Parts: sequence; C-alpha cells; structure tokens
Amino acid sequence: MQLSSHEITRLLQAWGDGDEGALEQLMPLVYDELHRQARRYMAAEQPGPTLQTTALIHEAYLRLVDAKSVNWQNRAHFYAICARLMRRILVDFARSRKYRKRGGGAAHVELDEALTVSIAMSSELLAVDEALTQLAAVDTRKSQVVELRFFGGLTVEEAALALNVSPETIARDWRLAKAWLMRELS
Repeated sequence: MQLSSHEITRLLQAWGDGDEGALEQLMPLVYDELHRQARRYMAAEQPGPTLQTTALIHEAYLRLVDAKSVNWQNRAHFYAICARLMRRILVDFARSRKYRKRGGGAAHVELDEALTVSIAMSSELLAVDEALTQLAAVDTRKSQVVELRFFGGLTVEEAALALNVSPETIARDWRLAKAWLMRELS
C-alpha cells in the first residue's frame, strides 16, 4: 500500500506521541526505502565476511525504536535521522573491524544477503567520517547536506525540506562540500 508523505508524517508524529500501533503501520511502508539506502551504501563493495544490508537496516530499526522522544517533523526528517543512524552504525562497524585486524578475534556470523561492507570500505568510510566531522566543525550545514544526500539518499528537494532551506542552497552546499571533501580525502 502506497501512502502519501502526509500520511507517513502523520504516522511518525503518532509514533512520537507514543502510539506503538503507528510504528507497526509505518515500518512496512518505509522498510523498502531504508533497504534501498542501505543497499546503495554497499553496492560497490566486494563480498566478504562483514556487515550485511539487512543487518544494517535491522540495527537502524532497533535504534529507532529506542528513539521515543523524537519530535518527527516529516518524512524527510525521518529519512535524515535514518541516514545519520546508518552512518553511525557503519562507522562503528568499520572501527570494530579495524580493532579486530589488530588482534581481536570475533567469530563471523553468516546472514542471508550477499551485499557487504568490505575491509577496504571500512578504511574509506572512516576517512569520510573523519572528513565529515572536520567539515562539521567548519560548516555544520554542509556536513548535514552530505550526510543527507550521501548516507540518506535524499534528493535535493528532500534535503532542503529536512534542513528548512531552499533547494538552491542545498545544491550549492552539495557542490562546495563535495569539493571540500575531495580535497581533504586526496
């Protein structure tokens, strides 16, 4: 069933007000979009014994369920929060892989999907996360734009709605942030 963004916003607000039934109605509606976002993060990576797409979504879901005090504004705000959660999960996972490479010995658990975050992505993700943290110190909004567009998969219009600025501002911030990050990462 396809609901309008207004209906998704209504369900988000009802969930924020404590209606657990709204969460049960909402999750099937947004799951496909969250899965698309997670798959996009991992699509370019090599298969290997690492985090799976579904595991990323389920971890984000568990963290969302614990976020009971969020005042959900709209659909774009929800996906922005999900993007931030997925970024944190991926960065935490990348850090844990780095620690394991240095002598830790965690057992690998197979999940049922082939898309994974590779060791190479772990290093790249940590570098992007560090660069985004540095960008946030210089210009918070540009860092948020990258997070929404890159990690959240939001369009220019959706990011503008989430940050309450014009689409032109988002497009300009996106161009400048990409240039800044390229310089920092090279």
